[in-house]
Amino acid sequence: MTTILKETSITGNGLMKNKPCTINFFPSNTGKIRYFVKGGECFEADVDNVLATDHCVVMGNSKSKAMLTEHLSAALAFCGIDSIDICMDETEVPALDGSSKKWVELFEKAGIEKHLFQKPKHYTVSEPVYYLNGKTSLVILPDKDLYISYAVNYDHPDLTRRWAAYNPKNKNEIIEARTFGFYKDLRKFQMLGFAQGVTVENTLGLKDEGYTSELRSENEPIKHKILDLIGDLYLTGVNPLNLKCQILVKEAGHAVHIKTAKMLKDKLIECK
Repeated sequence: MTTILKETSITGNGLMKNKPCTINFFPSNTGKIRYFVKGGECFEADVDNVLATDHCVVMGNSKSKAMLTEHLSAALAFCGIDSIDICMDETEVPALDGSSKKWVELFEKAGIEKHLFQKPKHYTVSEPVYYLNGKTSLVILPDKDLYISYAVNYDHPDLTRRWAAYNPKNKNEIIEARTFGFYKDLRKFQMLGFAQGVTVENTLGLKDEGYTSELRSENEPIKHKILDLIGDLYLTGVNPLNLKCQILVKEAGHAVHIKTAKMLKDKLIECK
């Protein structure tokens, strides 16, 4: 069980509704990641509490919810935090810079518990876990180490039949990879009430040629897909960075991540 050493907080606007939200994080010894939103009923970060995945991950219960949780979930995974209380005064998690970078920096500044004589538990799957639907697939296989590969096929010269992989040496490139979208679609989404908080600082816009800002690393949009995947799979209750598995993904998104995470939850076994 790992938590933060002291209380910390951050304020920012949401990506979807553009409403300011202050989040206070408190150390916890419950062994759970718990959300308290606008004084509502508490709920845990759990795949069974996911309410929607249309434009972002929405978690909650009948009386309370939090949306755009995926980048925060990924940051908790990268920091190894599995016990923390998250108190929000609005329903949408701040976008910050559109990645997990500022969340990780916040937790590192608050301090993260060190367990010097305790090795992390590793898990694998009792049998292959997979989701297959047309061009979309997500397959998880047992292996001796963790390997994640993510393939995309967008209508963009840099992102047609391209893929990227995760390994511990490039984890900072995953952490700092920003959310993205087609710049030409922005006005349409905003007219529908979405993407109200999109800025050039928190979203990488895909143009017909190139991007609206300089890439932080090669294939940054694909690396953001890996970031989303890590955040979504953490909702199984097991940190995906502690898996000994091959995770092979092709043209998927939050909906497929969550469907697979629900299957994965029942197939995880501790490595001996």
